[in-house]
Amino acid sequence: MSVDRRISLPGTATPSAVAGTARSILACPAEANLVVDGVDDVLAGTDDLGMSDLGGEPTFSCLPDTPLAEAARARRSALLTLTSALGPAGSPERDVTLTLSGRLELRGHADCDCCGEIRDVVALDLNFALLARAGEDTSGQVRVPLDHFRSPAHLLNRGFLQRSVEHANACHQEELRRAVSTTTGTRHADVVGVTLTDLRPDQVEVQWVERDGSHAHVCSFPYPARTTEELGELLRGTLHAGLC
Repeated sequence: MSVDRRISLPGTATPSAVAGTARSILACPAEANLVVDGVDDVLAGTDDLGMSDLGGEPTFSCLPDTPLAEAARARRSALLTLTSALGPAGSPERDVTLTLSGRLELRGHADCDCCGEIRDVVALDLNFALLARAGEDTSGQVRVPLDHFRSPAHLLNRGFLQRSVEHANACHQEELRRAVSTTTGTRHADVVGVTLTDLRPDQVEVQWVERDGSHAHVCSFPYPARTTEELGELLRGTLHAGLC
């Protein structure tokens, strides 16, 4: 499985490339703004949208008595605007926005992992998607074909892979240090820091710093991951059983 690393907006871009960029922004936004028809403050009563990408469908998590949950029960029209967090800070990729429109729908309930509260799962049933660069007129906009946008081919998109390594590096440093210590035979105390980079469906690069200097190694997986669950299993098996 190949990973499209371009951010392409020209009209000559393939539908798959346009959809891949859009899915990457949905998985890796810098900011998200949701406007709902007939609702003045859709975030009233909640800290954030709790947004995630479920097979190309934006989903949100909220308490049952909030305006967002009520809007979903009423199937109100909504417009979601996302700014890109792809690539390093200051890169041109971060000038791209993704606009998604559709109707909110209640898709069930889920237990919150943090507090155990029952929360409503709200989805935005899409009817339109558009990519644009900040500051450009309509000639720089590209409509995203929704059939390609929802394709399983974009499950392990660039944005998802980027957010995965960001999460691992920020939240699982101790597990990463232990993994490097175990696999290299280095004393745990001598592994100063570890960074995952260039995560792909078939490999990940591990960079680490010891007291004697820096090191890097590309770890190839036994087979390319096809789903997010497979990717997690391959990372755990390759790096450390405690890594999530």
